[in-house]
Amino acid sequence: MPSNVNPTVRRRRLGQELRRLRELKGMTAEEVAERLLVSQSKISRLENGRRSISQRDVRDLCGVYEVEDVRIVDSLMQMAKDSRQQGWWHAFGDIPYSVYIGLETDAESLRVYEPQMVPGLLQTRAYAEALISGALPEAPPSDIEKRVNVRSRRQDRVNAPENPLRLWAVIDESALRRVVGDKQVMIDQLEHLVEQSHLPHVTVQVLPFEMGAHPGINGQYAILEFPDAADSSVVYIEGVTSDLYLEKANDVQRYSVMYEHLRAQALNVEQTREFISKIAKSYTS
Repeated sequence: MPSNVNPTVRRRRLGQELRRLRELKGMTAEEVAERLLVSQSKISRLENGRRSISQRDVRDLCGVYEVEDVRIVDSLMQMAKDSRQQGWWHAFGDIPYSVYIGLETDAESLRVYEPQMVPGLLQTRAYAEALISGALPEAPPSDIEKRVNVRSRRQDRVNAPENPLRLWAVIDESALRRVVGDKQVMIDQLEHLVEQSHLPHVTVQVLPFEMGAHPGINGQYAILEFPDAADSSVVYIEGVTSDLYLEKANDVQRYSVMYEHLRAQALNVEQTREFISKIAKSYTS
């Protein structure tokens, strides 16, 4: 598979095009489902890119939408074929957040707010191991190692010599105070965080306790933006058993405005580095 073919992004683009064709036809997802004798939820999952779509599905949908241009049908069929290819993350087996990894892999920029932990893309290996082990106490060591390896592989986007991911992270003070692993793990992690913050495409800000209530008080979220204008931005909210992906313009705008408030209330870059360094020194006592 060519390196520039991301199956997750292919599914999103294909789903968006199928939704456009349905809306041009003036049909609801329920009406399409009735015509094809499938569930409405299947049509919805195909359109939002959360489900693999076969070439047969594309053919059947194009038939319902009366798409007569063979070139359009062939193009959509090829997208369906590409979307069923495997991304690099499939080599690690079953990953519960594989949809997010696919989006992150293709994203141009990522804005993330983390209230409880250092963002995954900025974690050291020792911190990641301790964090995942604590979060999944019943997981076997092999599963912990797999998740850590995936996290390490994701970090290649941040450290890539060409076209690295633009990352902006606002981190709550509690994430720096929570001892994950032991004090030495925290010292190494905080020093690494400061080091990464010096990369020209990485911005780190800390939101101190003294700021009180703020727009991110309800929890973690991330906003992904893509280089292709055809790919709408996505707000990602991680859950325990399932994740939430918001793509409607109003939702993305609302979370973007919230993020601007978080950035405004957080310490600036230099203050953040000093703040993190001070906390790191406190772990040596």
